[in-house]
Amino acid sequence: MFESIVHNIVEIVSQLGYAGIVIMMFLESTFFPFPSEVVMIPAGMLASTGEMNIYVVIILGVTGSVLGALFNFFLALKFGRVIVLKFGKFFFFREQEMQRMEAFFHKHGAVSTFTGRLIPGVRQYISLPAGLAKMNIGVFAIFTALGSGIWSAVLALIGFYIGNDLEALHTALVWTLIAVGILIIVYYIRHKMKQKSI
Repeated sequence: MFESIVHNIVEIVSQLGYAGIVIMMFLESTFFPFPSEVVMIPAGMLASTGEMNIYVVIILGVTGSVLGALFNFFLALKFGRVIVLKFGKFFFFREQEMQRMEAFFHKHGAVSTFTGRLIPGVRQYISLPAGLAKMNIGVFAIFTALGSGIWSAVLALIGFYIGNDLEALHTALVWTLIAVGILIIVYYIRHKMKQKSI
């Protein structure tokens, strides 16, 4: 079953091509709960077979991430905290998560938009407090690109060096999917428990 899921993921990335990398990494950097691991690792694997170029894969992964981060940044900058929370609730992003992101941003300052890109559960939302704080857009874009570059390169190179070893690729993606699934379940249960306590 898991091998079938992994095979389908690789096929989807292959069919969507380079544009698909940008689109899916854009979604991963916004509110949409889409794990970058299931995009960049298969793309790296496809690069190892010659179907894609590893440098282009990484560059487009960064491009999609930066565009998604800018979406969140301008959403917060132009519409403010209240609208962000109203929009975010459709994706289970609520007050508690916003407070956590704001605390992280205020504790670490502008550099948090770099370091935050390397932390699962933070990288998707660190753009929001940056936008609310009206951080310099140039500095924000540079830090975001650097952090996204490291993350995208690591994932793509994992796939690249796994190469044609489909068993190893399956193992890497299966554990990624399991981890993401567990995080989603834990997050959902925690979210429901918080709602009941209110």
